[in-house]
Amino acid sequence: MRCALPSLLAAALSASPAFGGAWTLTRDHWQSFSTATASQADWSFAPNGDATIPTRFNKILLQNTFEYGPTGYLTLFATPAYVVANVTTPTRQLSHVQNTSIEAGARVMLTAHRFGKLSIQGSYKTAGSFDLSVSAHNDSGRQIELRVLYGTGFEVFGRDAFIDFQIAQRWISHPRPNETPIDVTAGLWLTRDTMVMAQNFNIISAGDASPPYSYYRSHKLEFSVVQRLSQHWSLQSGVFFSPAGQNALVERGVSIALWTQV
Repeated sequence: MRCALPSLLAAALSASPAFGGAWTLTRDHWQSFSTATASQADWSFAPNGDATIPTRFNKILLQNTFEYGPTGYLTLFATPAYVVANVTTPTRQLSHVQNTSIEAGARVMLTAHRFGKLSIQGSYKTAGSFDLSVSAHNDSGRQIELRVLYGTGFEVFGRDAFIDFQIAQRWISHPRPNETPIDVTAGLWLTRDTMVMAQNFNIISAGDASPPYSYYRSHKLEFSVVQRLSQHWSLQSGVFFSPAGQNALVERGVSIALWTQV
């Protein structure tokens, strides 16, 4: 069975967590998230969704998201990132990927009331080669994203909690297909300084894929603990895995993020 290597790489390299959520920063405040992620895969999901394709995959992803609030309803952000990955399948020789990218955009609060926050976010991302099969000379690619975000806080047995739902559309330069990300995050403060989070990250490609790409979908679950270290610093430690997918990796890994808020 032939495995679509570019589709595997696209699903793996384009997936990144969204930290800001539907909330915007208060005026003249900023925050940053410095993240290191390490993952691997021994199998890939076939076109029928079964994890039957032997695969050797490993990835290191470094990201630094910086957000600034010029007003209480507008938050600006930028995310430079660097990724190194290696992947081999039964029908493909070793492919080594190095990708440096930067994404920048803004999030605008549309409504804020007791039922929650509704925001809209737009961003532009430019990057080098997404994989060696397509961009052997590090030709620049681009991605335009429009995202709708909804978040609300509530109490569970007297403890503060929240849920954040996001859906987006990505327009990506060919031959990569466009993508629809759907992300859900839920958090619960167990104590004043400790929060647990569960996150679901999903990417579904459009039907406009051009060779060597094909249709793919990726689904990931992440469970993490956020520990408040001081007034301005927090540390998030998490593990994630892929319970389902199609032409995508059965990926698992760990992630550490240092939060700074001022």
